[in-house]
Formats: sequence, structure tokens, C-alpha cells
Amino acid sequence: MKLAFTKMQGAGNDFVMLDCTAQPFSLGREQLRRIADRHLGVGCDQILVVERPQAAGADFRYRIFNADGGEVEQCGNGARCFVRFVHDRGLTRKRELTVETLGGLIRPRLEDDGEVSVDMGRPVYSGVETLEVASERVSVAIVSMGNPHAVQLVPDVARAPVTTQGPLIERHARFAHGVNAGYMQVRDAHRISLRVWERGAGETLSCGTGACAAVVAGISQHRLASPVRVETHGGALTIAWAGGDNAVLMKGPAETVFDGTLEIKEL
Repeated sequence: MKLAFTKMQGAGNDFVMLDCTAQPFSLGREQLRRIADRHLGVGCDQILVVERPQAAGADFRYRIFNADGGEVEQCGNGARCFVRFVHDRGLTRKRELTVETLGGLIRPRLEDDGEVSVDMGRPVYSGVETLEVASERVSVAIVSMGNPHAVQLVPDVARAPVTTQGPLIERHARFAHGVNAGYMQVRDAHRISLRVWERGAGETLSCGTGACAAVVAGISQHRLASPVRVETHGGALTIAWAGGDNAVLMKGPAETVFDGTLEIKEL
């Protein structure tokens, strides 16, 4: 089976985009894992699937599969690439879209400067908890952006134990369905550095929902003030949140890397 795809990236977070608006999505978990494999497939952090909407009032349905083949609720950097993709393929002419995800409706917009802004919806900040991780007590802020995040403040993000502690937090018993582990260094009230160990993908160059969650945690703890520049290994995002029941707004780049065709083996 041949499968057309587009490789995209947003602040270094990379994706394989699949247009399934004309034919049903039918790939299994192992096929998705093979596509995401950086040696045996295209290689990506997530596979993003564009479908016709099921929810009333939505323009598209947007599905997100991590590199391990598991489906997840939300992906902020992917949402920006989603908008660029549907515009570039001529699937819509609307600059502002309503998009259905497992985590709820989001409203991304293609801006005049070529970047994409996304209304990520209202966050849920559940406060700070202490976890027992490898015989160490770790304080994390619990935030949902439609998907779960555990954000901790670190003095030096470059030395944070992302690759060693991150997997342990991801699979911690506190989180029944896993969690994204964020490590945030506050530079000043309007600037942070961030690394994220993503559930099902490992450390990525950037994480859009992780950036949103970190800013929500920082503002809720009176460490930050909106808007906040979030610096990641892959680039910078701008996150704005007025607090309370207001939506989180994210703005950043979305770029096409290349188009291609894959030969998918039947399993």
C-alpha cells in the first residue's frame, strides 16, 4: 500500500502529516511506529491525521499519534503545522479554523506574518504535588492542556535530569494514562527556557502544550507575567494567558520540510 505524506516541523517538533479527508484512516499501531522510526521510516515525534469533522461546527478532525503508536489528546506545535498543511493542500481557504481533537475543540489561525496562533482552550491548573521518584521527592505543578503535564522548576534547564527522571515521571503511578514531564527555568517574568519529556515520544526539540502548561504553572505561582517567550532547543514560542477561565494563546512557526510517498507493509 502506497501512502502520500508531508513532513513538517514547528520549532523543531517534527511530524508526518496524513490527509485522510478522502479515504478512511486505517493504519495500525505497528505501522505507525514504523513510520515514526528514524532509521526504518520517515522519522517524527508524532503522526498527525487530518479527517473530516464529527463534531458540529468543526472544520476538521485532527488526530495525534505519538512515535510509539499511541493516540493522544493534544499537540500544540502540531496544531500549527495542521493549519499550514490544510492551507497548502487547498483543503480550506479559511484563515481561522475550528478543529476537533480528543482534548476538545481548538481554534488555530494563520497570521499575516506566516506564523500560526492557536487558541488552546482553557487550562486546568491543579496545584503543586510532591511525587516520590527514584527515592527522591519531586515537586511538580499539575496542568491539563487537554493532555496531562507535570511541570517542575529547575535552576538550570541544561542540567535538568530530563532523560533519566523524565521517563520515570511519565510512567509514575500518580498518572493513570502517563504524563508529559516539563522542566522550566525562569529567566525573567516574561521569558523561560523549557525542556519536555513527552509521553510516548521521549524528549523533543519543542512541545507546544508543554510550553502552555509551563506558562500556566508559572503565572499561577506568580513567577511569570503574560506574555511569555518560551525558548526550547528547536526555537521560541510566544504564550499568552490572562489567568482564570481565559484561554491560553500560543503563537509560533510551522514549516513544510518535504513531501513523499511511503510503501506501507500490511500487518
